[in-house]
Amino acid sequence: MKIDVLLGLQWGDEGKGKVVDVLTPRYDAVARFQGGPNAGHTLEFEGKKYVLRSIPSGIFQHGQINIIGNGVVLDPVLFRQEAEELEKSGVDLRSILRISKKVHLITPTHRLLDAANEAAKGGKKIGTTGKGIGPTYTDKISRNGVRLGDALHNFDEKYGSLREQHLARLASMGATPDEATLADLEEKWLDAVEYLKGFDIVDSEFLINDLLAQGKSVLCEGAQGTLLDIDFGSYPYVTSSNTISSGACSGLGVAPNKIGEVYGIFKAYCTRVGSGPFPTELFDATGKRIRDLGHEYGAVTGRERRCGWIDLVALRYAIMINGVTQLIMMKSDVLDEFDEIKACTAYRINGTVTDRFPYTIEEDIEPVYTTLPGWHTDMTKMQSEDEFPKEFKDYIDFLEKELATPITIVSIGPDRKQTIVRNRK
Repeated sequence: MKIDVLLGLQWGDEGKGKVVDVLTPRYDAVARFQGGPNAGHTLEFEGKKYVLRSIPSGIFQHGQINIIGNGVVLDPVLFRQEAEELEKSGVDLRSILRISKKVHLITPTHRLLDAANEAAKGGKKIGTTGKGIGPTYTDKISRNGVRLGDALHNFDEKYGSLREQHLARLASMGATPDEATLADLEEKWLDAVEYLKGFDIVDSEFLINDLLAQGKSVLCEGAQGTLLDIDFGSYPYVTSSNTISSGACSGLGVAPNKIGEVYGIFKAYCTRVGSGPFPTELFDATGKRIRDLGHEYGAVTGRERRCGWIDLVALRYAIMINGVTQLIMMKSDVLDEFDEIKACTAYRINGTVTDRFPYTIEEDIEPVYTTLPGWHTDMTKMQSEDEFPKEFKDYIDFLEKELATPITIVSIGPDRKQTIVRNRK
């Protein structure tokens, strides 16, 4: 068996959690391979809404194993809050969740460093969520981090050493924390580490490869989006991990030849949270209308998302980088009321038109748009693609031709039932 990978193709917030939930019945296990608790995956069904931060989105289905892989960074306090909320709602989390020994832990001082680093940037802030994710990945790469498996071994020594390094760095930045405040944060954090130890902590690379060897199917869930990848995103306005399909290999311990289908998720338009360039961003009433109709506010932070038309230059690039085999279009219903729909098919940079995503998109880029007719139809209650209006079918055909990749699933609302699997022949 091979693992299938599901990831975002834009700047995150594409709706990955909903699609993982929809696809989970096809799989024996769901595994998260990167990112931290800044990723809010929102799921809605049976009149309830759930926001997951670190726990995979496959937990609500039929008892599948859910795995938090080694590529994830985990905040014990936030994990505990998330887990206890799920357990209150009836999810038997301890029976289905496995956590890699090799996940790196976000400490209280990581969060303090994150805030201090952002403050030091002044007007050039990255726009992080302040959850300590960047500093945790920094310590991971510099070989100073604390992993969950350390809680079962020489934890006091490793944590104490890292804590002193962080306090020295904070002091050098003029951001020494109040002793009482830090003590309170640490007490809650250490208590949450003990709570974490009550879960099944495993060598997840062996677990996943054993499942594949037994003929079991595994779906890998990414966080954030391709354009936030540390190597191939809009650097430096990116996250601190590899969000692309190759990140599933390093974030779970599976070989590249084990990857099967790669599901790429995108919105029918485009959004971005935080700082950084956004070529198709709309600053007018149309952008505000998209935000209002799409309820475009961060699931974790509540921040307003910046909105714009779909960017096919960036999407082609993301499809290439990830080796996408199937596309999934989200929030199509948000465009139901528009007279015209625009799609950026190229960039004009210093008078030259290109369809290639450039080294940097911080320079002046003029989007080259193709305008298509809107469909002025409420699609939210439709049950099959046969009910789609002609203009929407034409929009799908246009995108498939431009992206040279089939769109196999279309979402027409937030509920898991508002998902149309296309009958492609």
